[in-house]
Amino acid sequence: MPYLMISTSHMTYDGKEEDMSTKLRIATFNLENLDDKPRQTPTLDERIAVMRPQLVRLNADILCLQEVNGQEKTGQPRRLLALEKLVEGTPYVEYHTVSTMTADGTQVYDERNLVILSRYEIVEHHQYKHDHAPAPWYQKVTAEPQEEEAKEVKWERPIQHAKIKLDQNRFFQVINLHLKSRLPSNIEGQKLNTFTWKTACGWAEGFFVSSMKRVGQALETRMLIDKLFDEDEDALIVVCGDFNAESDEVPVEAIRGDVENTGNGKLARRALVPCERTIPESSRFSMLYIGQGRMIDHLLVSRSLLPYYTGSEIHNELLHDESIAFATDKKYPESDHAPVIAKFELP
Repeated sequence: MPYLMISTSHMTYDGKEEDMSTKLRIATFNLENLDDKPRQTPTLDERIAVMRPQLVRLNADILCLQEVNGQEKTGQPRRLLALEKLVEGTPYVEYHTVSTMTADGTQVYDERNLVILSRYEIVEHHQYKHDHAPAPWYQKVTAEPQEEEAKEVKWERPIQHAKIKLDQNRFFQVINLHLKSRLPSNIEGQKLNTFTWKTACGWAEGFFVSSMKRVGQALETRMLIDKLFDEDEDALIVVCGDFNAESDEVPVEAIRGDVENTGNGKLARRALVPCERTIPESSRFSMLYIGQGRMIDHLLVSRSLLPYYTGSEIHNELLHDESIAFATDKKYPESDHAPVIAKFELP
């Protein structure tokens, strides 16, 4: 049975609908490696049974997804076949859709694609990886054998950017992110096996390298944001996704650009605001880890959008503890991230 998304509108006395305003819902959701591999557990069908109703509940006009894997058919470019199956029977089937692509532009990545689905027309879309911020160079100090020279530290995932047309005069600049995880990067000669480090300093350096990648992605994102503000000081900007960092950690602060950090009041209009601040603290989490709620999925908006902001939602009622799933290698059909929604009402 197809799902319906219902939007409210004003009905006049003569029975005609009258559009009073544009109600807009923007959502971000990490689908946790959505795939359709043979013998995977749980199966894609088992995951769809749980996750399709989640997507319908979002009732999103613009939906930003992370960790959408690509699938192959003989003789065809890699495509988002698992995602296509997930959205079957929902209004998202009719949405404009853009995804990150391989460097040659012929197909999606094998793993962890960023995808934007929009009820409104996507007039431009781009992806950036070291286009604004070149890769830093770093020489590892605990590697065995010892590194003789510095090497580039490149981040794995690009930044996704779409310009979405709301009407003749208004455009949303939507930036979809999946920043580097907190898992330590590999340090040659410092691991006994996949999960066991040889030394504490080797683990620490791996953690440092991952942090460098995560903050580097955040820096490149902030450079893109400033470029958009240079073009239009009143730009309607939304930055969303899996930041793998909480709101008071460096990657999020770097993207926000708070006046408290820059010390420059002239930059106040360029600061971004985390929408989750309007959620009660007790409910403000998008992941559970060792029994503690963590808010690592964010929706940040430009001040130009604040007059139209009406609230946020975090659908975290049924989150499982990600640390328990990892410890037992047990896979759940639902994602270990909760979707986050920001709501707007534009005149």
